[in-house]
Amino acid sequence: MRRVELWAGAECTFNRVGERFLDQVARSGFSQRLDDLDRLASLGIARMRFPLVWERTETAPGQFDWSWSDPRIARLAELGVAPIAGLLHHGSGPRWTDLLDPEFPRQLARYARSVAERYPQIEAYTPVNEPLTTARFSGLYGIWYPHQADDRSFVRALLNQVHGTVLAMRAVREVNPQAQLVQTEDLGLTTSSAHLRYQADFENLRRWLSFDLLAGRVTPGHGMWGYLRDFGASEQELRALLEEPCPPDIVGINSYVTSERFLDERIALYPPHLVGGNGRDRYADVETVRVSGAFIGGFEARLREACERYGRPTAITEVHIGCSREEQLRWLHQAWVAAEKLRAEGLPVRALTCWAAFGSFDWNSLVTRDDGHYEPGLWDVRSTPPRPTALVKLARQLSSGRAPDHPALDAPGWWQREVRLKHPPLDELRTSPVRGRPLLITGATGTLGQAFARLCEARGLPHQVLRRADLEITDAASVERALKHWQPWAVINTAGYVRVDEAEGDERQWRENAVGPALLAAACARHGARLVTFSSDLVFDGTKETPYVEGDEARPLNAYGRAKREAEQRVLTVAPESLVVRTSAFFGPWDRHNFVTLALAALRRGETWAAAADQIVSPTYVPDLVHATLDLLIDGEQGLWHLANQGALSWAELACTAADLAGLDAGLVQALPGALLAQTARRPAYAALSSERGLVMPTLAHALARYLEETALLARTTHANVEAPVLT
Repeated sequence: MRRVELWAGAECTFNRVGERFLDQVARSGFSQRLDDLDRLASLGIARMRFPLVWERTETAPGQFDWSWSDPRIARLAELGVAPIAGLLHHGSGPRWTDLLDPEFPRQLARYARSVAERYPQIEAYTPVNEPLTTARFSGLYGIWYPHQADDRSFVRALLNQVHGTVLAMRAVREVNPQAQLVQTEDLGLTTSSAHLRYQADFENLRRWLSFDLLAGRVTPGHGMWGYLRDFGASEQELRALLEEPCPPDIVGINSYVTSERFLDERIALYPPHLVGGNGRDRYADVETVRVSGAFIGGFEARLREACERYGRPTAITEVHIGCSREEQLRWLHQAWVAAEKLRAEGLPVRALTCWAAFGSFDWNSLVTRDDGHYEPGLWDVRSTPPRPTALVKLARQLSSGRAPDHPALDAPGWWQREVRLKHPPLDELRTSPVRGRPLLITGATGTLGQAFARLCEARGLPHQVLRRADLEITDAASVERALKHWQPWAVINTAGYVRVDEAEGDERQWRENAVGPALLAAACARHGARLVTFSSDLVFDGTKETPYVEGDEARPLNAYGRAKREAEQRVLTVAPESLVVRTSAFFGPWDRHNFVTLALAALRRGETWAAAADQIVSPTYVPDLVHATLDLLIDGEQGLWHLANQGALSWAELACTAADLAGLDAGLVQALPGALLAQTARRPAYAALSSERGLVMPTLAHALARYLEETALLARTTHANVEAPVLT
């Protein structure tokens, strides 16, 4: 039996918000890198969803710019990868038309003919991606252009896209009679309370409309016929689709965690922004995964019903989740397992598509803003050239029939764990246990060790946090016992001597900061475990005037910095596959003793706060550091990496900035020379960090804003717990 094929695609939404066109192909840099096609081909893909997007190509009515697509179509042919030409991806067409324009279908068809004449060798097309979804966002919810929010606009936007697809395929087939229609749609499922079952039934019938209309299934007896007629569809145009249907050659389903919804009239249980209505009832519309005790249906359920409804070849045409790396791995793997299972049962499941191969931007705002919110895909474009993530290895294993072997796959995704619940569960909670080889975390009592433990728990990564009695990094026998006992796949070393000034005269710091990490690295190499250990910006002497990157020469000024530099060299000598993270100036919401938290506490009390004005650093928000480190570890990265939030300022400026954001009096901050602050150890005047390997950390401004949000939330939670009565 043939295996499920692997396909791939770059996120290529080209939508419009008001007068602004937002182009994902440009944002990810895919528009500039011809060799991205080689990267995709290296996955072992059979087809690529290729963006021949109308808005990018037809520059004026009847005028086309093929300079981008010509070399890429040629390169795909050389690579042996068949393109599926996508013409409209959540867009409304070029500036001179829109989804409600009566001429829209014919204009799209004219563009499709031009594409077919230019590239007669292309054998598969998606004239319109997800027409129902686009019609909802543009005509029913008012999110995308032309920003209408009524049923009549929704119906017209949907029918214009469907008619446009039909006319486009006719035009293409006049050039290439064998051309196939690969029709995609986000195929969710709506469930509800008993009272709202009528609304759920309506939405569950509506979700099939794009496929049903193309397949000639919307007859007068169809449950949506009356709705379409009531809101502007003529009987003539509906019967035209019955008489000359254009059924998909491949039914392409997309499914996201957010695609499955639950409707509940008990609005007091939910925050106001989740509450809406249909004119008859007010209700909350929430992600099913956030309230359901059972697992959501996901790919297996959606594939099965699509195969059974249409009996035609079916493919998963988008697999992507914006989440931490191990969750991205689990989502892709579970989708593949579902597709293989149904194919083995004899259902016509053709392919799975790795989507957003180079990541996506601002989908957290439904692509309505240009905030720079980036979700990596198979490659991370924050590095130059794009850096392959762990998803690349997994995709290659899937396409070649090899068994996936990443340890993170042993645990369930967040959508299968209790952490998914944000609202009272509807039914008995069912979760999958977190199992698998653990990560070992040394330094159980330190800021960083505790943060890793907290976020490994949140991310479903099996782990053990070890105290000095469990694993003493300066004792080779202790290290050996711990590794033999736990058999970890990786060790995260957060133990060490952290008092920079006292390090000048304390011999222990050399053992703990230089000798210990080297012993740990050698043991990890013997046991086949990866090692992550941490270094510091204090390995630099501060003579540079721009941020230090990994390739800059380390010349430490103090004992602490010399020990950290020695550890870097020893670790990477005995275990070159180790990941050594240089970082700086921690602040975070869970530790009361970091600089920012102490400074703000003093300012709230009306006290002054003294800080160095002549020492420039790159402050690091601990949650960002932990998440980025875990992602790099899971990706298999090694060697030196600089991880600090993007930004550089003095300690005094950091205190003032935090004060301003917190609404406190920054005038209480005393900016002093470091020499007046009783610092025994020499500090570099300039120790800002950047990276030549990839800017994977958020900006400092964004980090400070999230720090204040998190600390405020923790304060409210603590206060509520203190005030709550004790019931006996």
